[in-house]
Amino acid sequence: MQIKELAEKLNISPRTIRFYEQKGLISPHKQEHNLYRRFTEKEVWRLQTIISLREAGMTIEDIKKALPLAGDEDTEQLQYYLEMQRSIIFSQWLELKQIIETTDTMIDLLKYQQTLPLEDIFLLAEGSKRWRETRKNWNDKWNFDHQALTHDNNVVNNDREYKDYEKALQTTIDWVAPKAGERGLDIGTGTGNLAGKFLEKGIPIAGIDQSKEMLKHCGRKHPQMELKLGNFLAIPYLDGQFDFIVTSFALHHISDEQKILALGEMRRVLKPHGRICITDLMFENEDQKVQYIADLERQGRTEDIQLILNAYYATNSTLLSWFDENGYITKHKQLNELLTMVYAVPIR
Repeated sequence: MQIKELAEKLNISPRTIRFYEQKGLISPHKQEHNLYRRFTEKEVWRLQTIISLREAGMTIEDIKKALPLAGDEDTEQLQYYLEMQRSIIFSQWLELKQIIETTDTMIDLLKYQQTLPLEDIFLLAEGSKRWRETRKNWNDKWNFDHQALTHDNNVVNNDREYKDYEKALQTTIDWVAPKAGERGLDIGTGTGNLAGKFLEKGIPIAGIDQSKEMLKHCGRKHPQMELKLGNFLAIPYLDGQFDFIVTSFALHHISDEQKILALGEMRRVLKPHGRICITDLMFENEDQKVQYIADLERQGRTEDIQLILNAYYATNSTLLSWFDENGYITKHKQLNELLTMVYAVPIR
């Protein structure tokens, strides 16, 4: 197929095709005697894919990484970049929602007070900016991609971070008590150990994680499970999708300010009366945290202290306060000196 025929087939201009060639995204064969470009069916597919990825908002550089010129049939890399793009789009969508809510508040102030004081404008703008920056300011300092292959072995043999691991997962199942027809979401699913227990009961559950390697390992263990690249701060689902949300040994990887955003995100993707179960390492309050670290210092347990300082252990009271302020009833249980479960059901 020549360039003119291809342009007509894809409803684009020959100039656009040449542009992608100049950028190194396509490499059609050129006939020796006249240098006319000839496109095979595989190159047609490649160009169609490039156009679709551009429509989805991917940059030229990202498409280059996602589509090696060698024409490898393995779609894993392409899938990763598409999922990454979806994650970015959801983050942008949430930012737009925040801007719209801020604007609506300003309109309401004008409508009912006939004025918009400078101080109110400043506070609204600063609040919107702070939440936007909070959502963006997270990085994986634990390198979970690197941990993926050893994670399951680690949770079995690690009696510090993952003490009472199996008991915690089973208690989560018991508390959520899923019913037939319900659908759940596991945030920070890792290799799918908690989600797998729901699947064994015939309960469909989706999983999100920011680590592509964790998701790959989870997919091999639970091929029937819907998995998406995402995190607490931008859950890649539209509103009102799930009957319950669970998360285990994951919330302590985001800051206290980000936890508030995460709770709001959980509520957003839950159906009315959707419930939340958080199983994680946390303290009762700040005083307990200070006392616990002091006890570790006296015992010379420097590795345990470092674990705490490298993470963002929640305070149980902070989570319970948020749930109370947002119309939930809760129950909680301390499984050991650090591991706590919080279960929340909305009452309005």
